[in-house]
Amino acid sequence: MLTEKEFLTLMTEMESDRVEKTESIKDTDKFSEAICAFSNDFPRNRKPGYLLIGVNNNGKAIGLKVSDQLLLNLAAIRSDGNIQPMPTMTVQRHILAAGEEVAVIEVTPSDLPPVRYKGQVWIRVGPRRAIASEQEERILTERRVSHAKTFDARPCEGSSLQDLALDIFLVSYRINALAPEIIEENHRDVADQLASLRFYDSRKKCATNAGALLFAKDPLRWLPGAYIQYVRFDGNALTDQVLKENIFSGDLLSLLRTLDGFIAAEIEKRPSQDSLLHETMVQDYPLVALRELLMNAVMHRSYDSNAPIRFYCFKDRIEIQSPGPLYGEATAENFPRQNAYRNPVVAEAMHALGYANRYGRGVARAQEALLKNGNSAAIFEFQPTFVLATIKKRQ
Repeated sequence: MLTEKEFLTLMTEMESDRVEKTESIKDTDKFSEAICAFSNDFPRNRKPGYLLIGVNNNGKAIGLKVSDQLLLNLAAIRSDGNIQPMPTMTVQRHILAAGEEVAVIEVTPSDLPPVRYKGQVWIRVGPRRAIASEQEERILTERRVSHAKTFDARPCEGSSLQDLALDIFLVSYRINALAPEIIEENHRDVADQLASLRFYDSRKKCATNAGALLFAKDPLRWLPGAYIQYVRFDGNALTDQVLKENIFSGDLLSLLRTLDGFIAAEIEKRPSQDSLLHETMVQDYPLVALRELLMNAVMHRSYDSNAPIRFYCFKDRIEIQSPGPLYGEATAENFPRQNAYRNPVVAEAMHALGYANRYGRGVARAQEALLKNGNSAAIFEFQPTFVLATIKKRQ
């Protein structure tokens, strides 16, 4: 939290690589570009950047009324999926001694640059905010390598470009992740392009773990647990007869596409009498709920575990077990309100591919769909080695 003196200094000093001012309260593109630029921290201040909303270029408050709705709208920028990876930011209402109000967005430099807004990398050097050049983007990429903290951003040692199905990246992925003008003007080789999206480690000349997961010809060679095990039982116990078993593996895009079609085909429908003369076909489980919970497991699982995601279908329930405990700030008490991303690069890729919409909404959407379909809400169990979601069959 800024002190009054620090805040007044930010207001009155000229715009810089850490401060931007605006009188607008509706220019979401401008706000998002500023957040993206502060996240990239191109001047390497290693300090937060501040967007002051309701302040003119002379450093004077314009008399803005900072409503709760405005603060909610600004906070929603963080998780709407347009800024990748998701920025670390706070939104506050600051009241000056004279009673004037200013909305303040404080943005922490990202550990995973380059950060993009709608596929473009924005940076700030002094008062200038602009799209990064190829050289500036390369500098940000090289910085990331030195402090990548998450497993998916770390190098997949022993792999090489030859182990990747580059056509998946060039044809299927890139068009979804980057703005068309960026692709058109891109003169870098494929290794640099992969590196800028956190799929390749330029120093070690190998894929990152996320790169191996998304584009490896054989992902299980590098990540042995990166598959989904489906089993349908003829009863309610693991000891009952197995009616069907499938293994879903391969590059992440192919896995998700196959899984999507499989779920739709497996969900059983049955007649339900809603009057003496009329029956309605109902689903035992809503498709959207199973999809959201499975995508949540794929996004948040621990990929350094050799265990698969377990997707088990019993007569009375479905269980989805994801390897690894809750991550970061997320606890059994604050789940699913609190989000922490064990795999931010994977999360970004799933959003780009259309398998995740707004961040942090998957479990809530699943619960809403279950209740609407007549099921009870999913029950979650949190253990040191896994998270288990149990979905009861509609009665």
